[in-house]
Amino acid sequence: MLRLVRLNTFRDGVKRVIQLRKYSSAALNQMMQLQQTELCADPPLRGLVLGVYADEGDKSDPGILTPTAWKYNIQKTGGRLIDVLRMSGPMPRTGQARIFFCPESEKIPYYTAVAIVGLGRECLGYNPYEVLDEQKEVIRRSVAKACMDLALIDSVRIDVEHCGHTESAAEGAALGIWAYQELRAKKNRITVPVIDLYTVKDEVCDIEGWRIGLQKAAAQNLTRQLQEMPSNILTPTAFAQHVVEVLCKSGVNVEVKVEGWAESQVMNAFLSVGKASCEPPIFLELSYYGTSADERPIVLIGQGITYDCGSLCLKPLEKLKWMRGDMTGAAVVVATCRAIAGLRLPVNMRGLIPLCENVIGCNSFRSGDTVKCMNGKHIKIQGTNHEDVLVLADTLLYAQNFCPKLIVDVGTTSWYMRDLLGEAACGVFTNSEILWQQINHASMHTGDRVWRLPLWNYYTEQVTCDTSVDVQNYGAGSGGRPCKAAAFLREFVPCGQWMHIDATNVMYTTGKRFEYLREGMAGRPTRTLVEFIAQTICKDTAPKLPKKGQ
Repeated sequence: MLRLVRLNTFRDGVKRVIQLRKYSSAALNQMMQLQQTELCADPPLRGLVLGVYADEGDKSDPGILTPTAWKYNIQKTGGRLIDVLRMSGPMPRTGQARIFFCPESEKIPYYTAVAIVGLGRECLGYNPYEVLDEQKEVIRRSVAKACMDLALIDSVRIDVEHCGHTESAAEGAALGIWAYQELRAKKNRITVPVIDLYTVKDEVCDIEGWRIGLQKAAAQNLTRQLQEMPSNILTPTAFAQHVVEVLCKSGVNVEVKVEGWAESQVMNAFLSVGKASCEPPIFLELSYYGTSADERPIVLIGQGITYDCGSLCLKPLEKLKWMRGDMTGAAVVVATCRAIAGLRLPVNMRGLIPLCENVIGCNSFRSGDTVKCMNGKHIKIQGTNHEDVLVLADTLLYAQNFCPKLIVDVGTTSWYMRDLLGEAACGVFTNSEILWQQINHASMHTGDRVWRLPLWNYYTEQVTCDTSVDVQNYGAGSGGRPCKAAAFLREFVPCGQWMHIDATNVMYTTGKRFEYLREGMAGRPTRTLVEFIAQTICKDTAPKLPKKGQ
C-alpha cells in the first residue's frame, strides 16, 4: 500500500515538472521572440547634430537653441531637450559637443543620439584682428567634433543642421569624419558614417550651399589621401595613373609627358633632381575648359616630389618621416582641378605638375653642379636638399606658353615656415596686390588662412650675387630662407601676375589645432585655393584696389 502511494506521488511530481517545463519553455520562447522583435525593430544608430548659442565667458548663460534645434525640441521632445541640456551643466563651448541618447518621446526614436554643439555668441562674424570669419570657423569646428564623437559610437548616419551657414557645416562634417584607412584591416577601421543635411518642414533649405561645402571638403580629403599614401606606393608613375583615374571621370583632361619630352623642352633643372631615382620623371598637364576657348587660362603649378630625402645633402630623420608629403603642391592642384570641374565654374584652367623623386644614387646631382634652363639662365646648385625650387623653375617657364591670366604655384619650399608661422597660415609671396587681396579674402571665408611675406630685392640680391652664374638655389647669407626661395622663383616669371604659396608648415597637423582635421596630413590650402579661383571669376565679390586719392 505504501509503495502504491509513493508511486502515485512520484507520477504526480513528474507531471508537474513536465507541465512547468512546457510553461517555462513557452514563456522563455515568447520572451526571446519579443526581444528579437524589439532588436530588429530598432533602426541602426542614427545621429543628429543641433546647435546652441551661449556666451563662453558666462557659465550661467542658459543658452539659446538655433531655430532648427528649437523646432526639434518642441515637436519631437516636448521641450525636454533644452531642459536636460541645462541640467547637464554649462553650455558646450565652441568646438565641443554634448550627446544625449534617445531624447525623442516615441518608443522607437528616429534619432538614437542627438549632439548639441556650442556655437558661441550669436553675434560672431568677421574678426579683423584674426583675419577670420569666426562664425563660419566655429561652425566647422563644432560640427566636426560632434560628427567625430557620433562616429565613435558607430553611428551609420548623421544628419546635420545648417547652424547658420550650410556650407561651413558641410565642410566641418565631411572633413571631421574622414580618415585614411586603406592600409588598415577592415575590422579595425573607424566607422565613417553617411552625412546629410537635416531639414525641417516649411523651412528654407540651402541644398546648393551643402553641395558646395561637400565639394570643397572632398577636394581637401583627396589632397589628404594623396599625401598620406606611402612613397613606395605612390611613385611618380603611380601618381600619374591615380590622377588619370580621378580626373578623367570629372571632365578634366590629363596629358602624361615622359622624360624624353622634358629633355626636348630643356627642363634641365627638373631632370637633374630626378635622375638618381629608378623611377623616371613624369610631367602632367591638366586642362579644364569651363568657358570660351578664347578666355586666357589660370595656370596652377604643383610641386610633385613624391619623396625627398635631400639626395647627397641628406635630411635628418625627424624630417624624413614626413617627406612623403613633399608632393603636397601636386596633390593640391589635382584636388583643386577636380573641385572646379565638379562645381562647373566658368573658367579655363591649366594644371602643371612635375613629378620625380629626390633620392640618393650613383647618378645623384651634386652640390656645386650647374644646370642651364630653357630661358638660358644658369643655376648653381648649392644644396641638393633645396631641390623644390628647381622643379618649379622649369615649370614656371613652361607656363608662359599658355599666355596665362595669372600663375599660382604651390610647393613645400622651406622647412623654416614651421618655425615662422606654425600651423596658423600658409606663406604667400606675390608680385600683384590684387592677387594678395583676393587670396586673403578667400582665406577669411575658408578659415584656412594665408599670410603675406616680403618679396623684396634684398632677397633677390642674395640669390643672384654669385658672379659665376645667374642664380643660386639657396643664396648667400643666413636666414630668410622662405623669402629667398620665392625670390629665386621670381627670376623665372618673366611677366604677368604670379603668386607663390609655401605650404610646408601646413603640410601636416598634430590634430590639436583644428577639430575638423585628425592628426596627420592636413590637405591645406586646397579649400582656400578653390575659393580664390571662384572669387576671381565673380567680379561683384572679388576685392578691388582702392582708387587713387581714397
